[in-house]
Amino acid sequence: MCGIAGAIGNINEGIAEGVRKISEAQKNRGPDASGEWSSEHLSSNSVQATFFAHRRLKIIDLHDSANQPFVSRRTNNTLIFNGEIYNYQELKKELITLGHEFTTTCDTEVLIASYDQWGKACVNRFSGMFAFAIYDHSNQTVFAARDRVGIKPFYYTTINSAGGPTVLIASQLRGLLASELTSKQLNATALSSYLWNGFVCGPDTLVDGIFQLLPGHTMTIDHGGNIVTEKYWQIPKSSVGGDPNAIRETLEKSVSQHMVSDVPVGIFLSGGKDSSAVATMASRLSSEPVKTFTITFEEAEFNEAVYAKRVADCIKSDHQEVLLSENIFRDQLDDALASVDQPTFDGINSYFVSNAVKQAGLTVALAGTGGDELFGGYTSFRDLPRARSWSKRLSIIPDALIRPVANGFSRVLTRNFGSLPPQTRWGRLADAIATEGEMAKLYQVANGLFTMNFYNQLKSDHDESAATYGVPKARMEEFMSMVDHEPDLHAVSKMEISIFLGERLLRDTDAASMENSLEVRVPLIDHDVIEALFAIDQDRRFQPVREKPLLREMAMWDLPDYIFDRPKLGFELPLDRWCRQGLKGEVGAILTDAPLCESVGLEPAAVAALWDAYQKNAAGLHWSRIWGIFVLLWWCKEYGVTQS
Repeated sequence: MCGIAGAIGNINEGIAEGVRKISEAQKNRGPDASGEWSSEHLSSNSVQATFFAHRRLKIIDLHDSANQPFVSRRTNNTLIFNGEIYNYQELKKELITLGHEFTTTCDTEVLIASYDQWGKACVNRFSGMFAFAIYDHSNQTVFAARDRVGIKPFYYTTINSAGGPTVLIASQLRGLLASELTSKQLNATALSSYLWNGFVCGPDTLVDGIFQLLPGHTMTIDHGGNIVTEKYWQIPKSSVGGDPNAIRETLEKSVSQHMVSDVPVGIFLSGGKDSSAVATMASRLSSEPVKTFTITFEEAEFNEAVYAKRVADCIKSDHQEVLLSENIFRDQLDDALASVDQPTFDGINSYFVSNAVKQAGLTVALAGTGGDELFGGYTSFRDLPRARSWSKRLSIIPDALIRPVANGFSRVLTRNFGSLPPQTRWGRLADAIATEGEMAKLYQVANGLFTMNFYNQLKSDHDESAATYGVPKARMEEFMSMVDHEPDLHAVSKMEISIFLGERLLRDTDAASMENSLEVRVPLIDHDVIEALFAIDQDRRFQPVREKPLLREMAMWDLPDYIFDRPKLGFELPLDRWCRQGLKGEVGAILTDAPLCESVGLEPAAVAALWDAYQKNAAGLHWSRIWGIFVLLWWCKEYGVTQS
């Protein structure tokens, strides 16, 4: 787990210094070692070259011989790599039979040897989380790739100078900004995406001209600054020929591979089914008690410690509870906000969990991320198929008639008769009907922060030519094609994996954990697990919806039923209470800063109305709407990102 930085194309010492600044900004991602490498001698004069810098967090093979940039002895190809290749031991055995020799025990050397042997096709052989770039000595190009579901980030931009274009790459958006070589102009399409989702849907970022390499994609860059991207993986089409019993073996293999480490490993344990499944499987595979961690709160309604303790007792783990109080939260808020790489409405909780586990002396932690998306734990699996059916039926009614009726119904249902209509799902009833049952659009309406009407009020620029329903138009077309002709529950799962997981949860987890120099591994979303699940009939995979029976059957068959005999709770900080009490002054100061709102393309009056309604406890207005706008404004102010 590391931080990568580089420049490809027209490079001089000034650009190389910019790459060093990127690397320095990413030092928390890899505090154990650093290095740099150049394909050519750099001076004040520009040359066509590749320059790499790397920060290392030592996980596998702690010797300096495994440091990066890593140069192949066979080909002189050079690698910078962030992540883990979990099947590296199997690949290493195969490569040895093909004549390769190894001087380290790390996955880094296996990755570069795989490229030497199989070229670009090597990515199809990797199981893991990764973002890497390889300088190919034979043709002076750089080959880069990102893992299949987007666990590890990869950002890039092109800058131009008198000598020609240069492509900069990094693990963090903030890293590229730290180079002082990039634009700081706000991306209007990304702003639209953020206001809709509470996060930006790639490939755009909030900064104009800086992009994300999409999950499951590779990229080739030459010294002329030309970029070619290709997709090498996508979520498979569903089928019904898979064996449900094979899921157990696939899950256990994934957890076993994710436990390989030369440093201590812990497990996030919330008491929910997903983290409990990972902890249970890990405990079976470990010869010693596994270490588990739970965050506790003073607010009883948010505290799942008692449920986590039940699981810990059953699996006999070495369990630790870590208290997060409002005072601790306030004391660490600046650090938590500083961990946000791209603004997000919900990523800050990951910072506090990661900080607690790191303080306990661990460098690697397993998490249950992805269980809800894969096994049907969200309310979306119950609600969206119903909403799709009603939306199709009611689509024959003219929009001018249906909207007033639907809006009135949502006000009565939520008892919200104030100036700001309800913004939760019932408030978006009219928007849902307008989708005419198109699942990709319906999913976006159901998960949007605001109604379409208020979303339009928030923005000073109403040009939606590049985005639709909160995502770039090209990606919406991709999503619509992806779920076309899929059974409803498989379709919802694909949307959850692609957007909520791929564009938010994984990105937030990476940024927050790496700010604490902690590697978080997510064994439930190994691509073999995903492919196996989409080969199973949807009723067997999901029913009864939200109870995740298949996960319990395959991972936790030996845990007593009473452990999960309770309502589902998601891990959530008591931010609603804290925003209304101790944080009220800080949040309110940002939300009522009219010049700041204008600088990032928000209508100050609409933001003020949102804050006013929230303080008056307006029904149908969740705290995440307030927090999302607060983080957006704070981040743009902190990094000087504006409309012009």
